[in-house]
Amino acid sequence: MSTHALEITGLAKGFDGQGVLHGVDLSVRPGTVTAVVGASGCGKTTLLRLVAGFETPDAGSIAIAGRTVAEAGRCVPAHRRDVGYVAQDGALFPHLTVGQNVAYGLEGSARSTRARVHELLATVSLDPAMERRRPHQLSGGQQQRVALARALAREPALMLLDEPFSALDTGLRSSTRTAVARLLAKAGVTTLLVTHDQEEALSIADQVAVMRDGRFTRVGSPREVYLAPGDVFTAEFLGDCVLLPATITAGVADCALGRVPVRDGAADGAATLVLRPEQLVATTVDDGDQGERLGTVSSSEFRGRDVLLVVDLGAGEPITVRQHGIDPPGVDAKVRVDVVGTAAVLDERP
Repeated sequence: MSTHALEITGLAKGFDGQGVLHGVDLSVRPGTVTAVVGASGCGKTTLLRLVAGFETPDAGSIAIAGRTVAEAGRCVPAHRRDVGYVAQDGALFPHLTVGQNVAYGLEGSARSTRARVHELLATVSLDPAMERRRPHQLSGGQQQRVALARALAREPALMLLDEPFSALDTGLRSSTRTAVARLLAKAGVTTLLVTHDQEEALSIADQVAVMRDGRFTRVGSPREVYLAPGDVFTAEFLGDCVLLPATITAGVADCALGRVPVRDGAADGAATLVLRPEQLVATTVDDGDQGERLGTVSSSEFRGRDVLLVVDLGAGEPITVRQHGIDPPGVDAKVRVDVVGTAAVLDERP
């Protein structure tokens, strides 16, 4: 029997003769959060709808808590899959109160149902006294928490979140997703989240799956996919990056930044290195200084807590350095660029 809460194998789906998902594989461990991140139209919402049971796959299989719910010729209906689903806008019933929304689908006496509603509202950090309010009387963040409480009410084996924070403003989105992540972890609920927000995926997930054109380009822990993305698309999609041509010999790369250690397992020969801008530190030096890793700051973009410097090394493409915004090198300053940690090597060789 599988030890995974969700097991997706060879999943394929198309509409009107146009393929959307192409042989997708994904395993999710119990009690963890997996974020599927990708640009609009890449297939991530279709994947979620297939897991929920709103669509039928063309090929492949889906198993939830060890029970196959979709495979060739057989598809368990959505209401029998033991999943909770929170849509982008919460999808609360506007004519029902908060308490009635949370209680929707619960069975039992009125007294036990109300006690369960109060428990769930407290779980999502809402005052049980809010049970008499209508959805339009709540903030966007409160509505999402009510939607989460409703989804948790039936104690699903799997929670599905479809861009649940994208309709909120920036500050509220950050605080709401932090609160939701804490609640899901405390409840030990296995969760599959789809989002186009890279920061969101990296900040709350135990596992990140990057999707492009209906396929996963990289699946791993947030740290793994960010620092060792594997290909140019994944590297650039997850944030600013520095790509450098190099020659590797015995675990050390020779490149425009001198000799840089690379991650274990990199084969000797021509390669492309990946560094994140925060792995680089630019320090002002005297005009007469000589040696490796020297360049000139050609532009500076102040961002408050940090600053993005573009440094011209005199050969190849300029590089981007991200460092603290307090007293950074100025434009036209001569700097030495040092590397923190190791560089990753793209799977694609030149």
